[in-house]
Amino acid sequence: MRKDDLGTTPRPAKRTSQIIYGERQHLITVLQSISEFPGTELDAQHAPLESLIEARTAELNSISPGWDARLERARDARTPAGELAAMAQAAPAGDWLLLRVIAENPNTPAAALAYLSHHPYNAIAEVIARHPNADAETLERLAADEERPLWVLVAANGSAPGPLRQKLLQRLKAVADAEVSAKL
Repeated sequence: MRKDDLGTTPRPAKRTSQIIYGERQHLITVLQSISEFPGTELDAQHAPLESLIEARTAELNSISPGWDARLERARDARTPAGELAAMAQAAPAGDWLLLRVIAENPNTPAAALAYLSHHPYNAIAEVIARHPNADAETLERLAADEERPLWVLVAANGSAPGPLRQKLLQRLKAVADAEVSAKL
């Protein structure tokens, strides 16, 4: 679980794909674990668990039809940049997990990353601040964000423009020096 999942990111009006997917994965794990003990009173739990898993799958598909296939494509490092960009544009804003996974894909183009960087889910911005395809304008905007300390991630991004990276590394050194001085 991410710190943002505990409440530092603005809460959406309804449950996000991140939450629903996590619930479904836990239910699948429980079903698999009780399947290891056939012939016990646990057998009666199979049908209710399968029903709950189906309900979570239907909930994901209500966010975006064919949700599992979309997630699989977004995770695939062979998915072309154009397809990832189209997926980013077409995905509903409440599909937090899919959008984060698209941002994580190494083929996601700079324009799609710039678009996704405006999403309220902090994990998406964090991924983009580290992404080698993020353009200079996006990285500069993320580094300047007063609400989130993304500048540290941008400083560590080897693809960040040299002058920006130097400025951020100097800022990091100043913070470290200030902490050392405060301990003395």
